[in-house]
Amino acid sequence: MIDRTIIVSVAGSLMLLILVLDLVRRRRLREQYALAWLASGVILFILSSSRPLLAFVAQLLGIHYPPSALFLIGFFLFLLVLLHFSAIISRQANEIKDLVQEVALLQWRVSRCERKMDDPERADRRNRG
Repeated sequence: MIDRTIIVSVAGSLMLLILVLDLVRRRRLREQYALAWLASGVILFILSSSRPLLAFVAQLLGIHYPPSALFLIGFFLFLLVLLHFSAIISRQANEIKDLVQEVALLQWRVSRCERKMDDPERADRRNRG
């Protein structure tokens, strides 16, 4: 007899996989970021579709109710994906800050050059004295 928990968990993991693939197809999620979600979905699908494997993993973790182990594993996979994206966001924030500073310096240099070109006589007096 198929347990309702197995049906719900298999359906949930399949929906996750389909959603990720659809987001990649519509170019709303880049492939490199989709890999973490796909790996999580595949792990959850394998564990939810194999009751003996899930029972073995639950026993290894010391959990008496195997669907609770599935929930715990899913939660930790979700946290790992969030940590991965947090690292990416932090790196990109630093890169954006560096780019903004570089653009500000370039704008300042361009405005300085434009002022010199607008009034070359005044620039000559400043340079002499």
